[in-house]
Amino acid sequence: MNRTDALDVVKESIVQVVPDADLAGLGLDDAFRDALEMDSLDFLGFIETLSERTGLRIDDEDTPYLTTLSGSADFLVARTK
Repeated sequence: MNRTDALDVVKESIVQVVPDADLAGLGLDDAFRDALEMDSLDFLGFIETLSERTGLRIDDEDTPYLTTLSGSADFLVARTK
């Protein structure tokens, strides 16, 4: 998976959990939980959706890497090599 594909998967996963999320104003390094007002259940749903869409196992210790668009995309690219 390349970075562009990874970013698309991350954005689509966020929108699936938070349908009214405005990703247009979200920077690559913005903490999207805060910016999109995602609560812990929303974030868990995002992690589960991301895991389902990619087929990757995402453990609790991986979640700190999944707080920004950039970090999430980098995580996916690294895990799918």
